Amino acid sequence: MDRPLLFLDVDGPLNPYAAEPEKCPDGYTTLTVAQDSGTRQERGGAGARRRPHRVWLNPEHGQRLRGLGYELCWATTWMGDANRWIAPVLGLPELPFVDFGDALLQERPDGVHWKTGPLVDYANRRPFAWVDDEQSDLDQAYVTAHHRGAALLHHVNPRVGLRDKDFHTLADFARTLETPRVALD
Repeated sequence: MDRPLLFLDVDGPLNPYAAEPEKCPDGYTTLTVAQDSGTRQERGGAGARRRPHRVWLNPEHGQRLRGLGYELCWATTWMGDANRWIAPVLGLPELPFVDFGDALLQERPDGVHWKTGPLVDYANRRPFAWVDDEQSDLDQAYVTAHHRGAALLHHVNPRVGLRDKDFHTLADFARTLETPRVALD
């Protein structure tokens, strides 16, 4: 059986952007990313230049994520840029990412987060866990109605990012998906 997917959001779970703005959390390193890369929409217009984006990352998270038994996949507005900026700091290899295409940052009239439908489609019935700081009960209801595999939507507080209890929850979910191996004679 394939390992379950772990959809990773960056800002919130890995980058506790809502922490005290002048105090880098213990164990984290500061990364400064120029914001004049990316799409025109992400930059805010053709000539818009914004100040650099401050990102706090805990280098230990990479090893802990790799040890959970999931296939890791970026589920973030960073999309492929997460491999350029985030993965090296965490010691992660290049990971697949969900290309949100036209759904990127588009509000839905039903209140479901714009990531939810594309994540369900990407998973294609495969079990998954999704760590993010923006899920709601509407997202859980959508996943329950549209995804035939097991799924865990795990909210992470953007003031603190991933913590021990979050890693334990993810590990416990992965263990529930394991099937006992039967010895063949």
